[in-house]
Amino acid sequence: MMTEHYISSSVTPLDNLDVLSPFEVARLQDKSQGGLYNLFRQCALAVLNCGSELDSTRQVLNRFREFDVQISQKHRGVQLDLINAPATAFVDGELIQGINEHLFSVVRDLLYVADKVDGYCEGLTPSAMITNQVFNMLRHADALKPHVKPNMVVCWGGHSIQHEEYEYTKRVGYEMGLRGLNICTGCGPGAMKGPMKGATIAHAKQRINDGRYVGISEPGIIAAESPNPIVNELIIMPDIERRLEAFVRLGHGFVVFPGGVGTAEEILYILGILLQEENRDHPFPLIFTGPAGSEDYFKTVDRFIRATLGERAAGLYEVVVDDAHEVAERMRLGLNQVTDFRKQTGEAYHYNWQLRIPYALQQTFEPTHDAMRQLNLSRNQTEHELAAQLRCALSGIVAGNVKEPGIRAIEEHGPFQLHGAADIIQELDLLLQAFVDQRRMKIKHEDYEPCFELAS
Repeated sequence: MMTEHYISSSVTPLDNLDVLSPFEVARLQDKSQGGLYNLFRQCALAVLNCGSELDSTRQVLNRFREFDVQISQKHRGVQLDLINAPATAFVDGELIQGINEHLFSVVRDLLYVADKVDGYCEGLTPSAMITNQVFNMLRHADALKPHVKPNMVVCWGGHSIQHEEYEYTKRVGYEMGLRGLNICTGCGPGAMKGPMKGATIAHAKQRINDGRYVGISEPGIIAAESPNPIVNELIIMPDIERRLEAFVRLGHGFVVFPGGVGTAEEILYILGILLQEENRDHPFPLIFTGPAGSEDYFKTVDRFIRATLGERAAGLYEVVVDDAHEVAERMRLGLNQVTDFRKQTGEAYHYNWQLRIPYALQQTFEPTHDAMRQLNLSRNQTEHELAAQLRCALSGIVAGNVKEPGIRAIEEHGPFQLHGAADIIQELDLLLQAFVDQRRMKIKHEDYEPCFELAS
């Protein structure tokens, strides 16, 4: 049955996950508060909606409010019944193979988290438990390749960027692909798709037939950033904090393209790790880059970092403007250092166990008025502690300005109250104002009003 925009069809996995227990099937269909159905439906819809220009979870769910997915055991294995699914996911009535793979990756990861991860690693510290949970999820997804020298480059950046910036991300991906490097991103469009697209062409030229294009997402964001079609390894982590740690543990080097406040949050996250004294000697290639015309974004971020975290933090990254070849060369040299370091220290190629991630960066942060009020934005703490606090503050400011729950909370209870040094609060305001002026947020310049104030 087909209408203008929807198709109903039954699909089975192509080559894996063809056996589930009745208990697992029941969990995926459980619509109670503790069941997995709503999460399963949302993630499945995001995968099927590949290529959509909608970047709002609410808009996606509203457009496909008649969508449903049922899972059952048949005599030949698992079957998914898709009802009123996006027609763009099909060709001649058949589900596109890459989307089929992504769909069953969702099943795999949601079940594994529900059944294995939550109660795993008892006896470890809370921080070590999370690191081991991330390891087990990546291993279960077959993302760990123990006999391959470091070659995985994580690319961060905005999902809604200018055309010139998107074309530049493809050029950087192409140059890295020519050097045999693989790509890992947040799996969505924009700066997450461009490097993968460039790398696929380079890999084809180099006759690299096993190129890896790893996409790591999480349920809260996947509907707004549907996996792009180039991703050939999709991994769904349970929350944003474990998603960020998966990037750091799996990746060997990082390239950051222009983005918005979300990209700035990611930068603060990685700096909060690299500023740890225990991580001082770890080689960690970190390059900020964009085409000519995008300098203002990195100037804004660099100024904020120097004003709040200091010169040592600014020395942890390089900035390269409009030179994709140079980015790839510096990354190649950086990965050689990573390889030598891991050989010398006995560290695994496939998972960065030795890098210390503080528990403050692993804990889930919900930006409520009370949580924002309790943030410590003063200078009477270490740089890495301040970086973690700033990352949370930035998350709350974004929520208060552009996310419906945060906007509603501001309307009901007034601006967030932030405790800390006046100069740090001012720098946060200047940072967000600059992003608005650069049109990197869904806020018009004339509509911008700070959703926070310095508490007395």
